[in-house]
Amino acid sequence: MGKFVFNFKEGSAAMKNLLGGKGANLAEMMRIGLPVPPGFTVTTEACSRYFKEGEKIPEDIVGEIFAHLSELEETMGKKLGSRENPLLVSVRSGAPVSMPGMMDTILNLGLNDESVEGLYESTGNRRFAFDCYRRFIQMFSNVVLGVEHDKFERIIESVKRKRKAEYDTELDDRDWEEVIQHYKDLILKETRSEFPQDPRKQLMMAVEAVFRSWNNQRAIIYRRINKIPDDLGTAVNVQSMVFGNMGNDSGTGVAFTRNPSTGEKHFYGEFLLNAQGEDVVAGIRTPKNIEELKELMPEVYEQLINVSNLLERHYKDMQDIEFTVEKGKLYLLQTRNGKRTAQAAVKIAVDMAKEGLITKEEALMRVSPEQVASLLHSRIDPSAKVEIIAKGLPASPGAAWGQVVFSPDEAENLGHQGIKVILVRTETTPDDIHGIVAAQGVLTSRGGMTSHAAVVARGMGKPCVCGCDSISIDYANEEFKAGGITVKKGEVISIDGSTGNVILGKVKMIDPVLSEEFKELLGWADEIRKLSVRTNADTPKDAEVARNFGAEGIGLCRTEHMFMDQKRLPYVQEMIMAETADEREKALFVIQNFQEEDFEGIFRAMEGLPVTIRLLDPPLHEFLPKEEELVEEINELKQKGEKELLRKKQEVLKRVRSLKEFNPMLGLRGCRLGIVYPEIYDMQIRAIFNAACRLTKKGIKVLPEVEIPLVSNVNELKKLTERVHEIAKKIMEEEGIKVDYKVGTMLELPRACLIADELARYAEFFSFGTNDLTQTTYGLSRDDAEAKFLPYYISNKILNEDPFIVLDRDGVGTLMKIAVEKGRKVNREILIGICGEHGGEPNSIEFCHEIGLDYVSCSPFRVPVARLAAAHAVLKERIK
Repeated sequence: MGKFVFNFKEGSAAMKNLLGGKGANLAEMMRIGLPVPPGFTVTTEACSRYFKEGEKIPEDIVGEIFAHLSELEETMGKKLGSRENPLLVSVRSGAPVSMPGMMDTILNLGLNDESVEGLYESTGNRRFAFDCYRRFIQMFSNVVLGVEHDKFERIIESVKRKRKAEYDTELDDRDWEEVIQHYKDLILKETRSEFPQDPRKQLMMAVEAVFRSWNNQRAIIYRRINKIPDDLGTAVNVQSMVFGNMGNDSGTGVAFTRNPSTGEKHFYGEFLLNAQGEDVVAGIRTPKNIEELKELMPEVYEQLINVSNLLERHYKDMQDIEFTVEKGKLYLLQTRNGKRTAQAAVKIAVDMAKEGLITKEEALMRVSPEQVASLLHSRIDPSAKVEIIAKGLPASPGAAWGQVVFSPDEAENLGHQGIKVILVRTETTPDDIHGIVAAQGVLTSRGGMTSHAAVVARGMGKPCVCGCDSISIDYANEEFKAGGITVKKGEVISIDGSTGNVILGKVKMIDPVLSEEFKELLGWADEIRKLSVRTNADTPKDAEVARNFGAEGIGLCRTEHMFMDQKRLPYVQEMIMAETADEREKALFVIQNFQEEDFEGIFRAMEGLPVTIRLLDPPLHEFLPKEEELVEEINELKQKGEKELLRKKQEVLKRVRSLKEFNPMLGLRGCRLGIVYPEIYDMQIRAIFNAACRLTKKGIKVLPEVEIPLVSNVNELKKLTERVHEIAKKIMEEEGIKVDYKVGTMLELPRACLIADELARYAEFFSFGTNDLTQTTYGLSRDDAEAKFLPYYISNKILNEDPFIVLDRDGVGTLMKIAVEKGRKVNREILIGICGEHGGEPNSIEFCHEIGLDYVSCSPFRVPVARLAAAHAVLKERIK
C-alpha cells in the first residue's frame, strides 16, 4: 500500500496533484520558513479510494490519519478533545486546481461540552471559547449533518434582537451559551440525533464530508464551467487552529500581492479584527481595507508586506494570501495564484514580463483566451444620463443591466430563457454559483472585495458590486430599498463593477477601450503564432471592427445576409416570384446594385487584405414569408373581401409550397442553387468584380476570393469555377483592370472532404464550414439537437462537449485531416482555413494549428481571442 497522508513538512509545491493546491502550498511555505500552523494532508488518492470503496474511508487510511494526528498533538503539546489545553483543528478541502469556495471547510473541530471549558481555562477568555464552539457547531452541522445555514443565522439574529445588538461581536459568553443551546435543540429536531461529542469521530466525519463535497452541485458546476476534470478528487488538510477571534489584538484577512481587479502593483486586501477567516470570505461582515492594519498593527503589516514580496518572487505570480493574527502574531493559512479579472490578468502578465519575473512566453500563457473575450465587454457610456440609487464596492469591473432577481434558481431559470438578470443577494454562498453563471452581474448588500461573490464574479469576468450596505433587501416581498426608492423583482437595474454604482433602469453601453498592455500582449502573440486570423463579416462596419482588433482579412462574407435588409427583401422576393427570365433579370439588376455597394464598402475596410465572399448559400424559401403566416393572412383577406391583395398572397403561398423541402439543409441550396438558377450566381460574380475593378482604378488594393458553397461533386466546382473565371475575365477586359483574385470552395460535407484531391484541381483555397460539416457528419440538426437532447447527452457523459461549440476532433477532425492531406498532395500551394464558429474557440484553434491550416476565421469580437489562442497552440506544442 502507498502513503496516503503527508505531514506539511514532507511536501512541496511540486506535489500539487497529490496534495492539492492548498496542501502543496502550505508545505512549500513551511519549507521556505514562513509561519504556517502545523498539520497534515490526506491526499487526492485517498479521495479516489474513498469513492471506489463506496464512500467509505479504508481502514489503512484511517490508521494513517490517526497516526499523523498523534504526531500533531505531540508537536503542539495539546490533545484533541482534551479538557486541559485542547487541540483544535481546521479541516479544509484542496483540489489540484483552485476551486475557491466550491468545497467544504470546517473550523474549530475538536470542541465539545468538555473541551470548550478547557479552551476557556487555557486562554482565560470565556467569550472566545464559546464563540468558537458555536461557530464549530454551526459549520459542522451545515457541512456534515446537512442542516441549513440560514436556520442557525436566524437563531443568532433572534438573540441579537433580544440583546439589542447590531453586530455579533457585541454578544458575550452568556449569549453564545444561549445560542449554542438553541443550536443543539435545532440539530436534535433536524437530525433526530444529538450533536456528536467524540472529537475523533468528528474528525473522520469531517474528512468524509470534504471528500463528498467534491461531488456537490456547486463543485460540479464550477468544474464544468472551468473545464476541470471530474476524476482529480480533492485532498483534505487538517491543520492546527490559530485564532483571530481572541480580541482586538487578533484578526483575520485576505490579501493579494497585486490588485486583482486592475492588476496595479500594490498590496491589496481586507481584514477583520476579532474574527475568523470565514467571516471575511463569506461576506457576513464588511471588512476593513488592509491599509488600516498599518495603523492598528504596524509590525504585522510590515511582516505581511515582506511575506507578500517573498511569495510573489517565489511563485512568480500574483498571490492570494489568507492570514490570521493571534495575539499579535502572524500566521499564514494559505497562498495560491490569485483569481483576477481579465484586465488584471493582462496587466500583471505584461508587467511581470517587463520586471523580468517571467518571459514573454510565460506572460502569454498567463492570460487565457476566455479572459481576452471578457475584456471585450461593454461599459457604461460616460455621456449617458443615469440615476444612481446606491453605491457599493467595485468588486469586479465591467457593466451590466438586467431584471432584478433575488433567487439563484430563478436567475438560472430566466437566464436559460435568454432573459438578462442581475442577481441581488445579501451575500452569496458557493451554493449560488448556478445563479451567478446565468446572471449578467451580481449585487450584494454585504461582503467585501474578497467575499465569495467578488472572487467568483472576477473569475467569470462578470461585473459585481459588493458591500452595498445602503440597500435593504426584503426577500419575503422580493424587493430592495435604496434610500426612498423601492426596486421590485423584475424591474431593470444596471450595475457598474468598476465604480460600484447601482443605477435605476437600463443604461447606454459603449464598446471597451483596450489597454496598452492588452495591445502589447497581443503583439507578442502575433510574433509567435503561425495561424493567420481572419474574421467573419458581412458589413463594412463589422469589417472595420475586426480590422481594428487585428483581423488579417475576411474568411467568410455571407452574401445572403445582405439580402435580408427590409428595403432590399422585396426585390429578392420579386426575383424568386418571377415567372420569366426577363422578370428575374430585372429584379437581379436592382439586387446587383446594392451588392456592389456592399462589396465596395467591405473591400475598402479590408484594403490590401483578402476577402472571401461566399456566393448565395441558403434555399430560396428562406427569403419568403412563412407558410403558416401566409395562410393566416389569406384567411383574414378572404373575410375582408380584398380580392387583388388576396390573389397576390395566394401566388406567394403557391410559390412557397413549390419551394418547400422536407429537409432544406440538404436540399436546393448552395452550389446547387447556382447551377439550377445560374443567373443568381452570375449576378453576384458581376457585382464582386465590378466593385473590385472600380476600387482598383482608385488605387485601392482589392483581394477577392470567390467561394462556392456546399460542393459535393467535382463537376459542380468545375462548372461554377469556369463561370467565375469567364465573367471575371470579361469584366476585367472591359474595365482594362487586372484584379488578383482566387476561386475556391467551402468544405461542409463529408463527401467533399473525401474527394478533396479532385476538388484541389480546380480550387485555389478550401475553407472548412464546420457548422454544417458537424451537422452532416453527425446526421443531426443543430437547432433540434441543442433544444432536445444535446444537453442530456453532455450531462450524462455520452458526449464530453457540445460538438457545435468545441470541434469534434475524432469525427469531423478526421475528415478535415483527410481533406488537408489530399488537397495538398494535388496542390501544394492551396490555401486552407476554417470559417465555422469553431474558428474562434481556443481548443478548436489548437487543433487547426496541429493539422496545418493556414488561417482561422471568427466573428469580429473573437479576433483577439483567436490571436492569443493561436499563440497558445504554438507554445503548448513546444512544451510537448
